[in-house]
Amino acid sequence: MDDKEKLRVDKYLWAIRMFKTRSMATEACKAGRVKLNGQNVKPSAIVKIGDVYHLSKGPERKIIEVLELSYNRTDAKIAVTKYKDLTPVEETKAYKSVFYAPALRRDRGTGRPTKKERRDTDELLDNWFETEDE
Repeated sequence: MDDKEKLRVDKYLWAIRMFKTRSMATEACKAGRVKLNGQNVKPSAIVKIGDVYHLSKGPERKIIEVLELSYNRTDAKIAVTKYKDLTPVEETKAYKSVFYAPALRRDRGTGRPTKKERRDTDELLDNWFETEDE
């Protein structure tokens, strides 16, 4: 393998926009939130086409397969073509649960919500738990 074919995992995850910064991708690898074949991956591990990675980003879980190597960060439309998302549909919506719902607290002393504020709150909650299948 020559130098052009070698690509670090942290750089690849940053290039395909899984993480906002390369240092965040590096930290995720070091923390054990990026796995290949059930094993933690070091940030300096080499990416190969066909590898399947399991990523954990907070409550969100993703499974991606490498289709093409990406050495530079590109726009989102191109980045999506570099990998295949194998995440089951159940897991993609699993993070939208009661525990991760938006916090609907009102500041102390603001009084009761108006009708408009109440309707907005109800609409937000209905949209949060609604699935795309319905």
